[in-house]
Amino acid sequence: MKTIGSGNGILALRKEMDRIFDRIWDRDWTDLTQLGDNWLPALDVVENPTELVVTVDVPGLEAKDVHVTVRENLLIIRGEKRTESERKDEKTYRLERQYGAFTRHIALPVAVDSTKVAAKVHNGVLTIEMPKTAAAKGQEVPVLAS
Repeated sequence: MKTIGSGNGILALRKEMDRIFDRIWDRDWTDLTQLGDNWLPALDVVENPTELVVTVDVPGLEAKDVHVTVRENLLIIRGEKRTESERKDEKTYRLERQYGAFTRHIALPVAVDSTKVAAKVHNGVLTIEMPKTAAAKGQEVPVLAS
């Protein structure tokens, strides 16, 4: 049993709170399809010198089940995980896996070139690579001696 004072318990609580706030604040409230979300896949957003990379856990989904859109400074990821059909001769004792449609809206921290975005699904992970614009990459300014 984990206690509140343990480091792992606090980190788990923080992750769950981050996911809750992500659902509330990143939501496009004009899109009513999001209000019935059953699940939100976990994701990471990482910036390196040349691009933003977003990785999303989408177990059981194929490329045809996921849609990625970049609009201005917003990344929109939509998908649907369908339930497996039940057979009449089966008795179900536990159902813990989550199914249904999801939508994630991620505000991008830097400008990206939306014409060069690449997205792929491999082994249940969606990877989205978004090259930064020249302005977002910045430019080193030489400092001269006077």
